[in-house]
Amino acid sequence: MSTVNKALNYLGFNSNDFVLQNNDGVDKIIQWHSELPQPTQEAIDQAKIDWENGWNATQYQRDRAAEYPSIEALVVALWEGVVEERMAAVTKLETLRQAVKAKYPKG
Repeated sequence: MSTVNKALNYLGFNSNDFVLQNNDGVDKIIQWHSELPQPTQEAIDQAKIDWENGWNATQYQRDRAAEYPSIEALVVALWEGVVEERMAAVTKLETLRQAVKAKYPKG
């Protein structure tokens, strides 16, 4: 997805609202279908910056998600802890989660 597309989505538009064309690596709006006015280039440029700042600020979430224990491991650990009253699996899983959180702290 192009940065212009992301910026327009960030501003609340969807792909039915516009048609983009890429000329020499630059995306331009060639058709506008929304009932709302087409944003200015300045508004699009600011939306790109705002979207990128938000994306960068949440990098830790994507890093954590890649290393967290799976949902299946979570379910098994919770089952063992709650139903079978064996907390070792829950404790082990929480230790793994805390290690990932320490490795990738919030921005």
